[in-house]
Amino acid sequence: MPDHVHLLITLEKSMTIEKAMQLIKGRFSHRLSKEFNFLGEVWQRGYSEVQILNKESFEQRRNYIANNPIKAGLASARGLYPFCFESLARTKAESQQRHSKT
Repeated sequence: MPDHVHLLITLEKSMTIEKAMQLIKGRFSHRLSKEFNFLGEVWQRGYSEVQILNKESFEQRRNYIANNPIKAGLASARGLYPFCFESLARTKAESQQRHSKT
């Protein structure tokens, strides 16, 4: 999404969500600065979290994330937004197929 990100992550027992978000935001910001010379702020303070406790909850969140670009008018169908999981997975699979044929 252009103005926010959704993540489904699994944490090891030794990792807190606070530490995970600090690492994700910090490393992303560092690479953005280093690789693209971007010096501005990228992240707002804080984050929202939902703990997923079962498969049904996981599927609900996964569907919400997949349909978010459609709801925002950024894609006409699921998997067509270029930065969604389905699109990225498809691009990766196509790349692997091209490389395996050579």
